[in-house]
Order: sequence, then structure tokens, then C-alpha cells
Amino acid sequence: MTDALHAPGGETLVRSPLVIMALRPDGFEAVWAVAGLSRGWLEWRSGDAHGDAHGDARMDAFGMTPQSAHVLRVRADGLPTGADVQVRAVTVSVADPAVRHVSAWKIVRLLDGSAESARIAVWNDTHQRDDTIRALDAQTPSVDLLVWNGDLCNDWTTPDRFADTVLSPAQRDISAGRPLEVLIGNHDVRGDWAFRLQEYVATRDARPFSAARIGPVACVFLHTGEDKPDAHPTFRGRVAFEPLRAEQAQWLREATARPEIRDAPYRLVFCHIPLRWVDEVPADYDREGYDWFSRMSRDAWHDALVAWGAQLVVSGHTHEPALIPADQEFPYAQVVAGGPDLDASSAEAATWIDIQADRGSLRLTMRTLDGAVRITEALPPLAKTASALLRG
Repeated sequence: MTDALHAPGGETLVRSPLVIMALRPDGFEAVWAVAGLSRGWLEWRSGDAHGDAHGDARMDAFGMTPQSAHVLRVRADGLPTGADVQVRAVTVSVADPAVRHVSAWKIVRLLDGSAESARIAVWNDTHQRDDTIRALDAQTPSVDLLVWNGDLCNDWTTPDRFADTVLSPAQRDISAGRPLEVLIGNHDVRGDWAFRLQEYVATRDARPFSAARIGPVACVFLHTGEDKPDAHPTFRGRVAFEPLRAEQAQWLREATARPEIRDAPYRLVFCHIPLRWVDEVPADYDREGYDWFSRMSRDAWHDALVAWGAQLVVSGHTHEPALIPADQEFPYAQVVAGGPDLDASSAEAATWIDIQADRGSLRLTMRTLDGAVRITEALPPLAKTASALLRG
């Protein structure tokens, strides 16, 4: 058996890096693109003071070895909670099992809700701009999580751009040292082939929304849908985001009641379209208007976010950086990041957000690609809920 890179047709068997998504305390999901019908699995290993551990993950939800002609996804469960593990992917051609590929080992730090600190980076609205992605990749350090906060693309007019947009943007391995959290933006649901994006994006519970605890920070990740009502004629009946928002409203009540989310010292929300904006004039959809902020999402989620004690919502979409402070009506602040342009002097200049939290404070810094600071915000830690304090 050879360790070959090429499928029987001569093309490269594996077309992308091994991308780590859907990070959890005891596992993650790995995604990688292939050129032809292949099967694949993961091998993992870890070592600590208690000895070495190792294993593999080679089953899909229906008991088959994961197989696909386009993209392989394997979920790893039951790993040592909060540990650093090494993982690699093995890919084998179905047509010619002698053709196989074994990736390099990749280090993954699993989520640890008891950690003293957390670091999260945020990108948004990259719109398939390779030069911008290369600059972001060069500037963003290793972090606990990289949140790619929507509008990865412009629209999906052909089925052949998913791998190089999501899994190897600008031919980079963006999840090296930065497990990836992909949120869906309004442009990501456009085009005849948009329904296939979910094949390339892994989430914790196979839904486009989730919650996770990273050290002292509880994160809620939400899907704001499109920037116009579902019935708008441009969608041709192909979207159903109004029921999805209602589903997330119910889920929010349940997710934020989980002890590790409910009692976190810091409580952040990530979603592509802002829930607040500096000018909330209603959009005129009949005259090509669209939502600069998602009033429909806010109406559905506001009460649950307030009840939870959300401190900050982090968004993109407008391509115009903004910080809207919390007030009596909206006790959560809103941060909106920049656009896709490489040129830092552009009105739609790209930004990246660095969030660092410890026992003393959570600090958010937004920078343009020339290193200039656009926005800073600091949050104090919240006290535990009254019920948690009573339990001691």
C-alpha cells in the first residue's frame, strides 16, 4: 500500500488542510476536501502526567466509515476533557485502496470551561478576498477559537467553490492553532448552490446555532438569516429563516439555562447581522432596501438575551465599524466590525477582533490590517446568578 497523494484519475486525492471545527470539551469535528470518492477516518493521541492516550474516530451517524466524493467529515468524541490532543486524517480512495493520504499531525486544544483565561479572534465579511485572508491569517495569533462571523463568500453560483472558500481560503490552513467556528452570513445563503454549504461547515449539534464555554467566557452563536423577509421575491421561496429565528428563541432559553452558560463571568453573543444599529430607520424592501440590523432576530431573541445577562453582541455585515453602548432598553452593547478591503484606509477596510478574558476583565480590541486600533471595549465579570449563589 502506497502513501500516495493522487486519486486514480490523476488529480490530488486530498484538496484541503484538515480543518478543525465544532470544538467541545471532549471532542471536535474535522472536515477536509477530497477530489474523488474516498473514505476517511481520524487518529488521535495525547499524553500527560497520567500517561498516554490514543484512539481513532471512523464512524458516521449511520455506522458507515465516512465517505464522500467531495468532502469528508468525522466527529471525534470521548477525548480527554480539556486536553491538548494531536490528530491526523487518513484518506483512502474507494476506487483504488492502494491510493491513500495521511495528513500531518495537528495539535488541538479542547475547550476547558474551568480555565482561568480565554482568547478568541473574530474575522468577518471576507467575501472570498484572498489578499485580505492572507493578511488576516498573518496577523491573527493562536487562539482558543477563531470565529469566522459570516459572509465568507459573495454567493454560491457554482458548486465548485466551497472547498477553496471554506476549507483552504487563499490556500491557507486557517485552523492551524485556531479551531474554527463558522457562522452563516446573509451572503452565505445566496445562490443556487447555497444549500450545500452545510456539507462543509460542522457545528456542535448539527444546527447553525450553538453555545460553548471557553474558560470564563460563555459564547452563544446565532444565525441571523437574510437581510430581507423570507417572502421577498429575490429569494424565490428558497429560504425559511423566520421559523429558524423562532426555533433559536426557544433554544436560547434552554441553552442559557445550562449551568456552565448561565453562570459564566462573561456572556457574549456572536451573529453576522447586528441586533442594533446606529440608524434604525425601517428598510424599504420594495425599493431595494435591506436590513442594516436584524430587527426580526432582535424581536425574537431580545427577552432571552436580557434574561440571561448578555453583555455584548459581536457582528459584521455593515462593513462599517461601530460600538453601540449598552443602555436601559438594551443592556447589551453591540460591536460591529469592518469590511473586506485590504487597504486600511478604505471605507470598508477589513478588521479583526481580539478578545482576551481573565478573572479581572474581558478586553475587546478591533484592529485594521495596518495594526491601527479602531475600537476597544472592556467588560467586568458578572456575579453568579442568585440560584448558583444559593447552591454555594
